[in-house]
Amino acid sequence: MLNLFARLRKLSTKLPLTSADNPREPRQPLADVERDDPITATEQQRRATIESRRRRIRGGNSTVDISTNLYPSNSASANVPTSAAKMTANIPSDDPVAEAPTVPAPKKSSASATAKAESPLLSAIGQTPTAVGTTVGWLGTNLAKPFQSDKPLYKNRLFWAGSGLGLGLLGLTGAWIFVDRSVSQYAPADALSYVRPGTITIKGLNGSVLLQTGNATRETLKTWQMPTKLKQAFVAIEDRRFYEHDGVDYKGVTRALIQNVTSKNLVEGASSINQQLARMVYLNQERSFWRKLREVRLAQRLTQGLTKDQILERYLNLVYLGEGTYGVADSAWVYFSKTVDQLTLAEMATLAAMPPAPNKYSPFVNPRFAQARRNLVLDRMVEAKFITATEAKTAKAEPLKPKRSPLKREAQEARYFTKYIEQELPQRISAQAIAQGGLTVETTLNPEWQTKAEEVVNSTVRNNRGSFGQAAMVSIDPRTGGIRSMVGGTDFETHQFNRVTQAKRQPGSTFKPIVYATAIAGGISPNKSYLDAPFNVDGYKPKNAGKRFKGYITMHDALINSVNIIAIKILIDTGWQPVIDSAKKMGIESKLEPFYSLALGGLEVNLLELTGAYTTFAARGIHNPVHGITRVINQKGEILYRNKTQPTRVFEPDTNAIMTWMMRGVVNEGTATSAQIGRPVAGKTGTTDKERDLWFIGFVPQLVTGVWLGNDNNNPTGNASSTAAYAWSRFMKTAVKDFPPENFPPRPDNLRGRKPELKLDPIRPRYQRNLPMPPGGERVDDENTNNEDRPRRSRRSRRRFEETTTNNSSSQESPRRSRRSRSSEEVGDSSRSESPRRSRRSRSSEEATNDSNNSDTPRRSRRRRRSREEQVRL
Repeated sequence: MLNLFARLRKLSTKLPLTSADNPREPRQPLADVERDDPITATEQQRRATIESRRRRIRGGNSTVDISTNLYPSNSASANVPTSAAKMTANIPSDDPVAEAPTVPAPKKSSASATAKAESPLLSAIGQTPTAVGTTVGWLGTNLAKPFQSDKPLYKNRLFWAGSGLGLGLLGLTGAWIFVDRSVSQYAPADALSYVRPGTITIKGLNGSVLLQTGNATRETLKTWQMPTKLKQAFVAIEDRRFYEHDGVDYKGVTRALIQNVTSKNLVEGASSINQQLARMVYLNQERSFWRKLREVRLAQRLTQGLTKDQILERYLNLVYLGEGTYGVADSAWVYFSKTVDQLTLAEMATLAAMPPAPNKYSPFVNPRFAQARRNLVLDRMVEAKFITATEAKTAKAEPLKPKRSPLKREAQEARYFTKYIEQELPQRISAQAIAQGGLTVETTLNPEWQTKAEEVVNSTVRNNRGSFGQAAMVSIDPRTGGIRSMVGGTDFETHQFNRVTQAKRQPGSTFKPIVYATAIAGGISPNKSYLDAPFNVDGYKPKNAGKRFKGYITMHDALINSVNIIAIKILIDTGWQPVIDSAKKMGIESKLEPFYSLALGGLEVNLLELTGAYTTFAARGIHNPVHGITRVINQKGEILYRNKTQPTRVFEPDTNAIMTWMMRGVVNEGTATSAQIGRPVAGKTGTTDKERDLWFIGFVPQLVTGVWLGNDNNNPTGNASSTAAYAWSRFMKTAVKDFPPENFPPRPDNLRGRKPELKLDPIRPRYQRNLPMPPGGERVDDENTNNEDRPRRSRRSRRRFEETTTNNSSSQESPRRSRRSRSSEEVGDSSRSESPRRSRRSRSSEEATNDSNNSDTPRRSRRRRRSREEQVRL
């Protein structure tokens, strides 16, 4: 390239340049340049004459501009001074053109005068290319001089030095371009949502942290929540020119290098806060030149994409300060048992001293080193004019008194709920994303309600010790399906068994509203009457809780008083499959079998799905799937999962309004009066055999809560479901205090003749009978009653019925016996009941008399009585 510059200079001296008055002709050839066509003798003679004249002119006036290197006919007379022109006129010439007599020129016109006035400007323009060419030629010649020697280039040291320098610069340029492209995938905004890999953070509805796993920051602060002097302390010692540079402080790097070398110790960091944040968020701790280049470029990109306050905020929330703490808030708690706004200036300086070597400068490990480093931070703050010398002196005089507290991330809240979330997470995102970590799981839990729920559950068990040993509670927002609180027991540290989600129990009468709602949706009126009396259907003989019977009673009153026999009869009119379908739509996921006991909760469900089913009633017949996770975000801020469940309409508004009207009666005047909280409430109690399980599921329009009380070993509690209703009321009074009272939709006026919204499929039992009402409404012994009130049948029919109507609903068979054996057994039964043996006629007469006395109706024939019994069947 240098040789090229020299050739350009040589060539520029041969260019036929123009002057202002004598422009070059379009096809004028270059001077002294060989041509391909032959040159004539005349042309050679003319060129020799021109060259001799040019030399003479230069000899007379050495200041003649290079622009006179023109053909004599065009430029000699125009540019040569007057004396030179006269001398030139006396020189003999062989050129016939030059020797021709001079003809006096005519007077110039005004146009010629104007052109002559403009000639200096045109001359200057014409001289510009010549000056450029001369400069380039001079530069090329001088640069090429070191390489112009007799030695070959490969033996010239300057050649190799220049080549090395050029290649080095070229390599650095290429590397920088490559580095810039390699970090282009990282967006500055990623730093705002960054979470360390291998961590999982579960947050509540208000953004508070419920659980953290891995090395994560528990408490994150906004920049306005951090004391100004705390931020200044970190800036003074880590990056004094933080607010001035573009991400890399080159002066600071030089200054830190000199100070560290002269002091033979690490007294000041060389990386800016931007670089440290870039290393934490995007890179690793690898020590290499390549990583350093990427760090520098990322630091510059952070400055371009974020404000200085955002960068400082993220740095102070992510920086590692020893003792397993990340961020200034967690560190302030561990080292001094304080929040950041409670720290003194000396304590702030102590925290700012730790980033270079947290273990070395920890006040728990090396108090002496920690105090010396703290004082250095205070000095840097004085130099930066963040504090006065007096403030620094006072802070230095303060003794170093750390006070240890446990890590905040080790404090776990809502453990039953967070464990449930950890179990649900693999169903929402991939196993690879979970293994990579850096996840933030946003949930539906209300921490305030959770605290109240835990208090109520623990106190209820404590106050009923000896009755039941465990309790569970869950609350759900019916309008979204989000879980607001969950308490799975009282002993998570001992047993992580969640009685809300894992324990399956018989729900008892809390399942009845699903049966009733299905019947009403099928067009049955809540005012329809059923006979509450001893009942036998295909050998299944249900019992009422109080072992008493009320006679004819409406569906509405039967639900309020939780009458079991009426629920069975409603199930027969409705059908198994419609009830099962409704339960599935309402969120019941457990297996449901077509048994008569289904109406009485003779199935096993967990508290979560049963409470979720009641949200359908609170949400006016619409079911929102129950969930605890709203969103999952990775460390880059990308949304991996978002809850998008769709609501399902189960019952029409009128059907649902009738059901809430009936369930309000349960709380106002039925079995759940202890659940009253001073506003409209609906719900249903439930009790299983021998009070082994005590339930209450209740709701207001804004919230549904379910309570279960019992023993893990299934022992009887000896208590009542009203205890569960009372625990419910204690929690709900706190949960709904910020909710304005809201009424349920009014009950429709038309209760009869409503158009069915679903098709019923009534059950067709093989056998069903209303047994006689015992005296005083009390139930008599089943064996005596069942054997005495059956119609007369043949021996074969009687034997077949006995085999299909045992206590286990045809599950047990009795061997075929002779007539004499059966008679002998009947005699034994009679003797045990202490009643003398009577003839068939005598027994029939007595039964007729008893029926007449009990029912207060005139005596009727057997045929008429049988007809009457058929009329009251379902």
